[in-house]
Amino acid sequence: MNQKHEKRVLIMGAGGRDFHTFLTYLRDDADLRVVGFTATQIPFIADRRFPAALSGPRYPEGLPIFEEEDLLSVIESEKVDEVIFAYSDVSLDYLEEKRALVEQTGASFTTFGVDRTMVESTKPVIAVTAVRTGCGKSAVSRAVVSSLKEMGLRAAAIRHPMPYGNLEKQAVQRFETFEDLVTAECTIEEREEYEPHIMAGSIVFAGVDYEAILRRAEEEVDVVVWDGGNNDTPFYKPDLWLVIADPLRPGDELTYFPGRENFERADVIVVNKVESSTPVGLETVRKNAKQVNPNARVLESKMPVILSADEAAIVKGARVLVVEDGPTVTHGGMQTGAGTIAAQLYGAAEIVDPRPYLKGLLAETFEKYPSIGKLLPAMGYSDQQIADLEATIHASDVDVVIVGTPINLGRLINIDKPHVWARYDVEFAGMHDLSEVIEDAFRVKSTIPG
Repeated sequence: MNQKHEKRVLIMGAGGRDFHTFLTYLRDDADLRVVGFTATQIPFIADRRFPAALSGPRYPEGLPIFEEEDLLSVIESEKVDEVIFAYSDVSLDYLEEKRALVEQTGASFTTFGVDRTMVESTKPVIAVTAVRTGCGKSAVSRAVVSSLKEMGLRAAAIRHPMPYGNLEKQAVQRFETFEDLVTAECTIEEREEYEPHIMAGSIVFAGVDYEAILRRAEEEVDVVVWDGGNNDTPFYKPDLWLVIADPLRPGDELTYFPGRENFERADVIVVNKVESSTPVGLETVRKNAKQVNPNARVLESKMPVILSADEAAIVKGARVLVVEDGPTVTHGGMQTGAGTIAAQLYGAAEIVDPRPYLKGLLAETFEKYPSIGKLLPAMGYSDQQIADLEATIHASDVDVVIVGTPINLGRLINIDKPHVWARYDVEFAGMHDLSEVIEDAFRVKSTIPG
């Protein structure tokens, strides 16, 4: 009798969604053999191993993580039958390019199973997702947690994975204080997501094993808030699904993976940044929402950028260096951010291009993402990147540094020039729009906690 062929699978990822896809429905599938992961988007995550402690008995040595640039050679050397694409914030054209590249080898190409990777919770779940990186999703997540607290409910955010360190140690993480961030040796990118929740008095959970994370959070909360990353789909089955759309990038809600899935399936579409968008951009997003998700409730919100009076006085008439959130302006494709808006709004004389002053690894970032605007991405995935960021700022011939990141970067690195922090938060058109949506969802789905 011929032995059944065990399908050999390679997972294309970026250190997060790929691991979740493996853990939820691939790890224990006896009909296939996962040969490893590839990695891209985020630096310094390849050439590691997914730990044996999380891989299960079928993978006692763990799994290798390869560079995505070696994709074709890995397919050949590992005799791969199927490649599963499992990362986010890529255009549909990019996805088709990867499909063609894989299929020329004879291997099949599929994307991760959205519903198969949604873990069910014993508590109500509100998922906050987006159509692209940089839409303002995290600000909306914080507003959701705040609304729940005002309703007298215990809520915590579970943040999309950013496992840049020791994966086994990061399996289940809980952050309540700034000291927790230091203990976990969080990168700048992790701090940008966790700190604002902590500053608001909320608890954040994150890590690698998202079923274990969920079970841990369920012990403390009445409602789980999924705070998504990039434009990824929820890791948990939502009772209320929100998607944030960005009229500054109109049309992207239909042409990016898997953000389109969020846009088509969400219960609520939040059109954010209406104060800085054009009428054409707004109308495009509204029209697309009506066409592809006519049953969704549509809310509109602002995300104004604010400086204090003293900060505004420093910026007015100055030559400024703008430092923006890294992922938003790299693979997110935004050429402006909160810092850029602040420079324009508060009368800076000139936004200085950082390119002549780049140090070390930051030069490689600009080579990989040549469309970055006249700004400096706050890359902080390693100690060396952080040192290069600081050195670039020191070398820059400017009067003032405007920090547009979600956290005050001046608390983490030495900025040797006058600097201000451009802060922002989300404001809904109606004061009670968000809370009404949450209450309506609980009422309709009979999921009122208590």
